[in-house]
Amino acid sequence: VIKCKAAVAWEAGKPLSIEEVEVAPPKAHEVRIKIVATAVCHTDAYTLMGADPEGCFPVILGHEGAGIVESVGEGVTKVKKGDTVIPLYIPQCGECKYCKNPKTNLCQKIRNTQGKGVMPDGTSRFTCKGKQVYHFMGTSTFSEYTVVADISVAKIDAAAPLDKVCLLGCGISTGYGAAVNTAKVEPGSTCAVFGLGGVGLAVVMGCKIAGASRIIGIDINKDKYAKAKELGATECISPQDSKKSIQEVLIEMTDGGVDYSFECIGNVGVMRAALEACHKGWGVSVIVGVAAAGQEISTRPFQLVTGRTWKGTAFGGWKSVDSVPKLVTEYMSKKIKVDEFVTHTLPFDKINEAFELTHSGK
Repeated sequence: VIKCKAAVAWEAGKPLSIEEVEVAPPKAHEVRIKIVATAVCHTDAYTLMGADPEGCFPVILGHEGAGIVESVGEGVTKVKKGDTVIPLYIPQCGECKYCKNPKTNLCQKIRNTQGKGVMPDGTSRFTCKGKQVYHFMGTSTFSEYTVVADISVAKIDAAAPLDKVCLLGCGISTGYGAAVNTAKVEPGSTCAVFGLGGVGLAVVMGCKIAGASRIIGIDINKDKYAKAKELGATECISPQDSKKSIQEVLIEMTDGGVDYSFECIGNVGVMRAALEACHKGWGVSVIVGVAAAGQEISTRPFQLVTGRTWKGTAFGGWKSVDSVPKLVTEYMSKKIKVDEFVTHTLPFDKINEAFELTHSGK
């Protein structure tokens, strides 16, 4: 058993608490990882606020991390002690019907236990002050050591800087994949990206790499425009700058609507606007943001009857074990940007400050 520091969420709506936790050794087909770097994501905040129907407490959150394999359980063959890895919140077992289908990346092998905050055998590897602590998204990267299923880990280039590539565990991969895999943005097309946080910026980058000729960034926080333009946005607008609806503004700007739109916020009203800003006949709108539990989307069916398509994406459609090492290689060869997404680097015990920076849009 390893004793180490972790940021424990004891209950919804309360700040994380840095605690000493015990991390049990990995059982069969499990891997224990020393986490070197982790990022914070709105999904962690969403669960911490109590908006997640699957949220269970106490829990160790975090799902954008990178580290080194400390030990492996019986039967683990794909990674060994000392390997550099990224934990994966969407695993890839290679055996279930989802893994065998090229149309999806949503491996379901351990979905039920992962959603309940436990390992595949139904138990937790974390304890704190004598209490069992739940896992989160199968990863729990807000701990100096974590245990994951062996199908939930990708071995990556040992030379990769872990304080950067941890972002490929969720945000950047999600946004980039939404553009290139889910929407399949074409050269010369016009795109609109709603929400210029980390995921939205990665969508902007993906649209640019795919050859889009016009990429319109949309955010009420104008401080985000410079970074969006650095990553490929051709122009940025705020919905608050016009009396007209944002979909009307975009339809006027683009002679009938955009070819592709992306909702990267998790706001059901914006999801509707993103669809309705698409061009009649062929416009495609991709939902990337996660809305709170119980919320529903709506639009007039005629929007779809007249040729628009509404899609969603999880982890950008990447088959995780196969794709994450390739994404790291693309970063190392400068095809995709990662460093530009890092705004602040804080010590682990200031993790609550990191959440405050996230909430304040900084």
